[in-house]
Amino acid sequence: MTVVSEIIEPINIRGERATFSNQKYGLHEKNVFDIWLAKTEKPTPLVIYIHGGGFVGGDKSKYYQSHDWPRFLENGISIATINYRFMNEAPYGILASMNDSKRFVQFIRYHAEKYNIDKSKIACTGGSAGAGTALWLAFSDDMANAEDRDPVLRESTRLTCAGAFATQSTYDIFQWDKILGIPLSQTAEQFHSIARAFGFKSAENLDLRNETDIRANLDFMAKMDKNDPPVFIFNRHRAGIPENQDDINHHPLHAKALKEHAEQVGLEAIVYAPEIGINDPSGKDLVDFFLSKFAKN
Repeated sequence: MTVVSEIIEPINIRGERATFSNQKYGLHEKNVFDIWLAKTEKPTPLVIYIHGGGFVGGDKSKYYQSHDWPRFLENGISIATINYRFMNEAPYGILASMNDSKRFVQFIRYHAEKYNIDKSKIACTGGSAGAGTALWLAFSDDMANAEDRDPVLRESTRLTCAGAFATQSTYDIFQWDKILGIPLSQTAEQFHSIARAFGFKSAENLDLRNETDIRANLDFMAKMDKNDPPVFIFNRHRAGIPENQDDINHHPLHAKALKEHAEQVGLEAIVYAPEIGINDPSGKDLVDFFLSKFAKN
């Protein structure tokens, strides 16, 4: 029997259909996006939503009913939400998934006139895997390739600002035991999971700790410096000793590590991790934060 996956109509919380839906931005079947354009003739800022799902699941429809969207649209800011390949699809690994999101940033800049986007005002946000991707884009040096044959990939990847919910602090997973303050067991199953995240089919005959180039590329916290775009981070997950993988992936200590590193390098970061007593005195939420950054840029 053929199983047909449910198709969710791109309709936001106000009942408005996407201006453009299931548009292609790359060659992979999951390289599609929806976009709601703010009603203005002037080119608009854009907020890109990147869904979570551990890089093995999830869908762009997750954010259709976001309560933040009406506030963005009412303030003349357009919204896009994207799908991307999962890490178990060629060319494999977390980096392959994140490179799709990178391509979308470049694609929308290349087609800014078509979608009435101000290419100097683009932000990314998301949850979990989408959060880590947004921060990887924010903290990476500009990944534009001026010599690429594909004109899309000649566009800048730099953001105005970024938002991250239930984020990880780095995808160099071998650092997590230190960040969380507990020794994480490293079973054969866990090494297999790390190998898949790093882009390998298995950990057999590999010393994953010595894959320094891969680890460095995935370590977005280490990429952070004072010249990067400001970020908004909110980890609401419970504190304490992790009891399962969900606790490990979304622990508030990930947010704490990012906050401390931002302070060390001099980067503006609004961080909330209420379960461990971290609350920003500004009281700003994601929309307030993004609006203030778009106004300055």
